[in-house]
Amino acid sequence: MTARTQRGRGAAHASGGRLRVGVTLYIRDEQQTIWENGIFQNCFFLLSLLKKAPAVEWCCVIAGGPGDPANASELLQHADAEVISMAEAKERLDVVIELSAQLDGEWGRTFVANGGRIIAMRVANDFVIDAERMAFGLSPGLLMSGIPYEEVWTLPAFARTCAGYYAAGCRAPVRAMQHLWSPALLERTIAARDGDTSFGYVPSRGPWRLGVLEANICSVKTCHIPLLVADVAYRLNPVAFECLRIFNAVPIRENEVFVRFARSTELVRNGLATFEARYPIHHILGEMADAVVSHHWENAQNYLYYEALYGGFPLIHNSDLIDECGYRYRDFDPQDGGRALLQAVMEHDRNLDDYKAKARTLLAKLDPASDANVKLYSDAIWNAYHGERGADSLTGALNTPEAA
Repeated sequence: MTARTQRGRGAAHASGGRLRVGVTLYIRDEQQTIWENGIFQNCFFLLSLLKKAPAVEWCCVIAGGPGDPANASELLQHADAEVISMAEAKERLDVVIELSAQLDGEWGRTFVANGGRIIAMRVANDFVIDAERMAFGLSPGLLMSGIPYEEVWTLPAFARTCAGYYAAGCRAPVRAMQHLWSPALLERTIAARDGDTSFGYVPSRGPWRLGVLEANICSVKTCHIPLLVADVAYRLNPVAFECLRIFNAVPIRENEVFVRFARSTELVRNGLATFEARYPIHHILGEMADAVVSHHWENAQNYLYYEALYGGFPLIHNSDLIDECGYRYRDFDPQDGGRALLQAVMEHDRNLDDYKAKARTLLAKLDPASDANVKLYSDAIWNAYHGERGADSLTGALNTPEAA
């Protein structure tokens, strides 16, 4: 009997019954907020779904990282779930979903040997991130840990670049799962700030203030193409918008190469572009920017898109995975992007109701509470626990002794 089939303490109570599932969350010894990265939000959306899943008896947060959960109340207040330690998780859980905090390899192997199952949930372009860390001597991150995963879950946005990478490196089948999003976190945060949950585009305000919100910490999401998109539009129509504000720019605005690049644009030379710090989305859209100009490289599903669309804000983008919402331009084509931006300026206010209707249709597919999504995740967890790997996974484990 292999480690993947024997049953022990972690699985005994669930034999023939519902499962106890934990989701890892990385906690540091410093202030953290739900808005500092998308993985934190993904963790809480997943927990909200698990509470409705027929296969799940109970779900919780597994505290990973060096921090004390008692000092992370601002982050954990959104979870509405018990927080347990790694030691408790080993004793109490049937399934662990490794999401925000990476498991220790020895811990993972022991958990599986005792009958538990581990699912790796990967919601970033890890192939590119790992390659950049190795090529540029950056601090090490996820990579491969030797944990015997039952499955690796990823998103459709990363299937092309990462599915084979995960299958070969993690030696487990890879499954593309539905991206999850809801306005609940956004509305709750805004209400806590000022008691008003209004978050929306205001038509006929005047020339737009454009915002670029790419993270600028990895090549999959940077401000280079959006800056050129806005510059092309500005050269075609200098009065089409009021200004361009590039957020999350602290990591690059002192970089000599980037400064030379930025100064090649007419927007920067004419003083219409500024380079700002990082702010939560609800501090930017409506208050500091009226429209979003975005670009991705193999990162076509993004919470920024959903937040902008939810508020009815014009989204100029190059994603092929948001159901024709927003104003799309061809990949790596600032000329086409400039055209899309000017199209948005001309059409958005006139077509706002239709724009919002399309957005609602897309966002309904992402809802963690939808029957379809609850069933998808519930079935996947159940089948992973019971070793029932369906034919719908993207790729199987390599035929190696370690994967047997």
